[in-house]
Amino acid sequence: MQTAGALASFLRARRGLIKPADVGLPGSDRRRVEGLRREEVAMLAGISAEYYLRLEQGRDHQPSEQVVEGLARALQLDDDAVTYLRDLARPQPRRPRPELPDSCDPAVQTLMDGWPVTAAFVVDRNMTILASNRAARALSRFFTAGENIMRAAFLEPELRTLYRDWETFTARMVPFLRAVLGAEPPDQELVQLIGELGVASQRFRTLWARHDVKHRSNGPARFYHPQVGPLDLQYTILHLPDQRQILVTYYAEPGSSSEESLRLLADPKG
Repeated sequence: MQTAGALASFLRARRGLIKPADVGLPGSDRRRVEGLRREEVAMLAGISAEYYLRLEQGRDHQPSEQVVEGLARALQLDDDAVTYLRDLARPQPRRPRPELPDSCDPAVQTLMDGWPVTAAFVVDRNMTILASNRAARALSRFFTAGENIMRAAFLEPELRTLYRDWETFTARMVPFLRAVLGAEPPDQELVQLIGELGVASQRFRTLWARHDVKHRSNGPARFYHPQVGPLDLQYTILHLPDQRQILVTYYAEPGSSSEESLRLLADPKG
């Protein structure tokens, strides 16, 4: 389970993102806090200011369902964030952590290899790539087994160039990681990665501090590859629950110039 401070950190971060005008409260140039005051959240949630203070200080970390619903309403949380809040408020008994598979199911590798114009790779819960297909490796050398896509996204200049929508891409990755983890604490490898990125990347520090939580399973992805130029692709993310892994795919609209460019990258002799 997460530490008792996880709920408190989440509430403080989300409170700081809500402007008074967002919830119909008057603003003032003389306000000393970013976002809402504690008393304002308490009022909007229908709880006492003293009880809300205990939640933010970590002295109470198992609010009732009624309180959770009030907090979700006050903080304007979407469905993914509400689920995350409930997980934090309902910690499960500590169980032995299941071992994460360190390899990709051969059947999944065969499936990916059969997609000549769909770039695909599998990551574990720490965002380390376990396997990829030819189209993915042609799209970027960082889509190769052993690379960590989260580290590359924030620290490798090549990825900033590859993703024409790099800011959108990174703003999507961090909330997705929180959503994947849920209330489960990160393992030591991920703790070290978060620490490394927190020191080396201002962008990561800012996004991680927001405590955004969002599952996004599909959407647009805009690339620029030095060999073929712009690529307008779509991404789809599929969860592999038995392996606790994630399959990421990038593909183009059939018959489009981007599909032809992907084909050329994956098989330049074809």
